[in-house]
Amino acid sequence: MHYPRMLTRTLDLRRLLLLASLLVGAALILGQSVLAGDQLPPSIQKVLDEWNVPGEAVSILVQARGESQPRLRVNAETPRNPASVMKLFTTYAALEALGPAHTWETRVHAGGPVRDGRLQGDLWFEGGGDPFLTAEDFWSLLGSLRRRGIEHIDGDLVFDTNRFAATARDPGAFDNRPYHAYNQSPHPLLVNLNAIKFELESLQAGEGVRVSMHPPLRNLPVENRLRADPSVWCGAYRWHVDYRVGGDAEAPLAVLEGRQGAGCGPRRLHRAGPPVETYVHGLFDALWTHWGGEFSGDWRTGTWVDTAAEPLVRHPSRPLAEVVRVTNKFSNNVMARQLALSIAAERGLRPASEADGRAAVMEVLRSSGLALDGFQLDEVAGLSRDNRITVEHVAELLDHAYTSMVMPEFLASLPMTGVDGTLRNRFSGEPEAGRIRAKTGSINHVSGIGGYVRNRDNEDLIIAVLVNHQDAHRGSGTAIQNAVLRWAFNRAPAAL
Repeated sequence: MHYPRMLTRTLDLRRLLLLASLLVGAALILGQSVLAGDQLPPSIQKVLDEWNVPGEAVSILVQARGESQPRLRVNAETPRNPASVMKLFTTYAALEALGPAHTWETRVHAGGPVRDGRLQGDLWFEGGGDPFLTAEDFWSLLGSLRRRGIEHIDGDLVFDTNRFAATARDPGAFDNRPYHAYNQSPHPLLVNLNAIKFELESLQAGEGVRVSMHPPLRNLPVENRLRADPSVWCGAYRWHVDYRVGGDAEAPLAVLEGRQGAGCGPRRLHRAGPPVETYVHGLFDALWTHWGGEFSGDWRTGTWVDTAAEPLVRHPSRPLAEVVRVTNKFSNNVMARQLALSIAAERGLRPASEADGRAAVMEVLRSSGLALDGFQLDEVAGLSRDNRITVEHVAELLDHAYTSMVMPEFLASLPMTGVDGTLRNRFSGEPEAGRIRAKTGSINHVSGIGGYVRNRDNEDLIIAVLVNHQDAHRGSGTAIQNAVLRWAFNRAPAAL
């Protein structure tokens, strides 16, 4: 049979198109197998090359919920330091063990009779382990006490701190910065995170630096040794200002020394205060006076034994769901530590030690059915050189949490790109803004992220990225994270 020449050309074109489509399909299948192996998409590899980061220093897992095969899997079984990505495990364990509505209670007891507005004895504070008892909350608590008719306190403040054991860690052991607020140790009577905010305002060269302190602690005077220096850039003041608690236990001093740029406007410096008991004593003295009360006593620790007596004041905390939200969105270390200790304390381990807190978190995770082979938990907030997990651990937790009854509270606690928390400046004004919820982590030479991506096709993807490499915290880790997030949002192909 003979075909006209035009028809023959049409059939040849169809054959070519069919062959081309088969080749494209084969390429997609081959490409998918590459993405599921330990090779990187070009857009991500390009970022590694630009930052000179070797592939073996990076672990990545991208997987759609409900799919058995990952869309990208690189070094997924390699244990790495997660930095604050570890908080995902601690906060999830707290939600599961304690429940989103869990609250802590700070109790105030009278150590003697109250007659004619005078407490004839000591005032006892029983610490309940509240992770987020602010200065404003403490002010409100003292207002409640004042409304009980007490004006004068004849005795001292006595702090019952038996809910948690004294920490065994040196706050400066991690990075030799014991007074940085992120190194604050947990405490059952932690108020305002034991933090002090200094406001520094430089005058002209030779005229010094004005310093104000919030909250004002009457028992912690400020020794200002700062000087204005025109050679210091205003934005670099933190590098040139040193802070420490000097003096002695009986008469501590907040010592500030160093340089700040001349003529610089107000700059804020957040640092850890003196020992918690000293901090609470000083804050009580200032705020009690504000309420019109009188007090001139000292402080000591003790154990409140009359447990049947009704407290003068019960101050409930915010619910756990709100505490977890602050912990994850702002990566608060001491709050994460308080959560782990609270799980242990609620299980009857009092005073709960750091080891008790770690064991309690691990027990909750195991009872949830998570596979924890190779999971090494040294510090529940992630501030450790010895924590080790894999991106598979992170992905399994995220997948499990998504189907948990505490999923709404857990998901709401994660920072959102371009919106809030540690991701507020990521992808701002870009299509990825508001489409990613994830927990970040960063310590020297470590960078990580774990969370959820709602991609362009409205699929829910789980992502986990851990980078352990020299200077990963100085930009390369974030750049790699962003490349993975963009790839997942824009181009992650469905598993075949």
